[in-house]
Amino acid sequence: MKRTALTLLSALAIVGTAWSQSTNADNTANNKKDADGQTVTPVDQSNDPADIKTTAEIRKMVVDDASLSALAKNVKIITVDQVVTLRGPVETEKEKATIVTHAKHVGAKDINNEITIK
Repeated sequence: MKRTALTLLSALAIVGTAWSQSTNADNTANNKKDADGQTVTPVDQSNDPADIKTTAEIRKMVVDDASLSALAKNVKIITVDQVVTLRGPVETEKEKATIVTHAKHVGAKDINNEITIK
């Protein structure tokens, strides 16, 4: 009995190790578009108090929304001159629409919706 359990645990450990090595967490390919300087990133967030307030209010609404997944709650929100850029993956089209609705509710002058569906 102990030998069978030990064999089973060993097999699971080997399979687990092989699986973890086959999943690549490297996002280099996904981040190439950020490297050209043409895409708005969180580093571009304005220090203007109104822009900071807009970003903070949208973030609060997103984080407080129980209908959104953890992935959606981590969408990038960047505001420059009251133009909000939303970037990152979400689980569903509904989550994408919900985040845009939150940004509109705060009163963003314009919204660049770059959210993608995972």
